[in-house]
Amino acid sequence: MSTTTPRTGAKKASAKPQDATLHREHSSLVVDGYERAASRAMLYAVGFTREDFKKSQIGIASTWSMVTPCNMHIDQLARQAEAGVNGDGGKGVIFGTITISDGISMGTEGMKYSLVSREVIADSIETVMGCEGFDGLVAIGGCDKNMPGCLIAIARLNRPAVFVYGGTIMPGCITGVLAEKRLRKERRDLFAGRNLDVVSCFEAVGQFANQQIDERELALVEEQAIPGAGSCGGMYTANTMASAIEALGMSLPNSSAQNALSPAKAQDARAAGAAVLELIKRGIRPLDIMTKEAFENAITVVIALGGSTNAVLHLLAMAHAANVKINLDDFTRIGKRVPVLADLKPSGRYLMSELVAIGGQTPLMKMLLAEGLLHGDCMTVTGKTMAENLRRVKAYPKGQDIIRPFNNPIKSDSHLVILYGNLAPGGAVAKISGKEGLNFSGKAIVFENEQDALAAVLDGRVKKGHVIVIRHEGPVGGPGMREMLSPTSAVMGKGLGKDVALITDGRFSGGSHGFVVGHITPEAALGGPLAIIKNGDTITIDATARTLSLDVPQAEIEKRLAKWKAPKPVYTRGVLAKYARNVTSASQGAVTDL
Repeated sequence: MSTTTPRTGAKKASAKPQDATLHREHSSLVVDGYERAASRAMLYAVGFTREDFKKSQIGIASTWSMVTPCNMHIDQLARQAEAGVNGDGGKGVIFGTITISDGISMGTEGMKYSLVSREVIADSIETVMGCEGFDGLVAIGGCDKNMPGCLIAIARLNRPAVFVYGGTIMPGCITGVLAEKRLRKERRDLFAGRNLDVVSCFEAVGQFANQQIDERELALVEEQAIPGAGSCGGMYTANTMASAIEALGMSLPNSSAQNALSPAKAQDARAAGAAVLELIKRGIRPLDIMTKEAFENAITVVIALGGSTNAVLHLLAMAHAANVKINLDDFTRIGKRVPVLADLKPSGRYLMSELVAIGGQTPLMKMLLAEGLLHGDCMTVTGKTMAENLRRVKAYPKGQDIIRPFNNPIKSDSHLVILYGNLAPGGAVAKISGKEGLNFSGKAIVFENEQDALAAVLDGRVKKGHVIVIRHEGPVGGPGMREMLSPTSAVMGKGLGKDVALITDGRFSGGSHGFVVGHITPEAALGGPLAIIKNGDTITIDATARTLSLDVPQAEIEKRLAKWKAPKPVYTRGVLAKYARNVTSASQGAVTDL
């Protein structure tokens, strides 16, 4: 039995209800007929009734786990989705897949497994769906790699599907009472009433190293920053990818902008269960929705929100799974006409929960549609077009300043800047909010891994005017392309955000900000020019010209490259070794199935 079905084309979007037997296109092969008695017997044991065998079977992929607050509530959302399926005449079946925590493993060897987990999640969902013969899918994700992993599987399978975002966390807060109990009198006003999130902790490490806060204050920040369930609270990677997936048309309206522990989020999960059955009835499949125009909508929304550089990597991978041709230059093309409108953390002032409070993402999308920046005719999982979904959406309340008007943007074009040059022949991704300036030139200080760079920032070896170079952190060289949140946050905490730059063949957390360039290709482990930078070399980042340059004569670059020798693999067995052997470059989405 094939696990995939072909792209059906736009005509399916308006298809009439099909014969009931087609509603069980895959499950019928598993449970129908006398010869499938043993299969039915096993399903009776997990709660099926005889009537259930006549229903569409919907797999509900739950990324629930207690390893991270991002996913600790998703088991309850899976139950809601199951109830939505069962209440609308289907049979929901919950199954699990993994999640890991970027935030907990950040800066350690464990972080090398982060991007790998995206592939494991995609493979595991495809495996269960293909084996069990489910007719449709509700996938629920709450952390950075869950979401693209779910969408990669959805695209590969091409069975009717809806994605549900687990929702954003509420901010942590040091209350006046806590400040009075725990802090010296002269320090209370600096902390009392201050909203916190996970990035507050990473930046507090730099502040502590710089003797701006003491041990008691650091402890108070870490204790109060994460109040409960939900994904990291700024426009970091989780909220960025949820927003992109909604703009892609693969989740219900405002699924990306709901608090994790809220009636709205529970209803979103329940409604997704019913929605997938409607998609089956109408014959609408993911590849009818995940078109080139839909990916352009996703890129547009990511830019308008000031989203994470990881969106570049993940959207490339998702498009690859959907057989849609998207490349780095599409981000440049779209970015030239789309402004950054959202004043959201990490470089802005507000948290995602504050955007939720004024109406979420849909009013922003309606603004973009009115400006001609979205494709309104793209089909979505509601069975309606994007324009139809947005028709009755109300504008943001007057006086709010989280989302700026087009005549007063945060930045007039994209903050995601694709760079090329003699240091990045295959491209690199910069996150330039404009607050750091548009150009930086400085002397290289070179590190072979993230830990050494972090130590140098914290102990003061990194100085004003340095370009921090962190190499051998790419998809192959790491392996796994770790996120550089620890050193970038330490830079900010040390007060060097405008005075140093950081470049790497690794990547960045959505919480990273400052003058940073990642995804440099070819990576150092494959002989890219990053591998031959020496301490003291001048490096220039020019966001206006979109170049990343090693200011060394070409003859000297060629001489150094001729002497370069490939490093031995860091891992020779296990999942990281397997990943390193199969993964493509960051400019291709770091996929493993080419």
